[in-house]
Amino acid sequence: MLTSNVLQDARTFFEHRGTFGLEGTAMIKKGTGLELVVPRQNAHRDAHGNVNVEVPRGGQMDLALAVGPDDLYVARIHSHPGDAFHSAADDVNPVISFQGGISIVVPFFGLGLRRGLDACAVYQFCDGSWKELMAGPDRDRWIVAEEPS
Repeated sequence: MLTSNVLQDARTFFEHRGTFGLEGTAMIKKGTGLELVVPRQNAHRDAHGNVNVEVPRGGQMDLALAVGPDDLYVARIHSHPGDAFHSAADDVNPVISFQGGISIVVPFFGLGLRRGLDACAVYQFCDGSWKELMAGPDRDRWIVAEEPS
């Protein structure tokens, strides 16, 4: 279950990046609770106007140092400039590649989180590939957002 605090932290981060026309990426860590971990990252537009984000070596170290011996990254969450979908680059990203891992794609530079998790694309890593989990009861077996109190 994703807590409203984790989703709010993600929304704040992605919307801030989006105000500059940039994508963002983060990880959701399961320790004593759930926590959003935002590594150092570089985002830019290529010669064709496509927006790209990468986590440099320092950001990879941020992620490595943020987990303790009993912690686990359970999901990757990142934004896209337009619609939420898993791109070819998302499919081969090795950051979450274990059976049952979750990938969440937030549309419109993070603004999609204003409408909650149902506005996002959610994928689960199964049998070596990513399978989309459509919003509804089947997806709710794997990932649901806590209602804010």
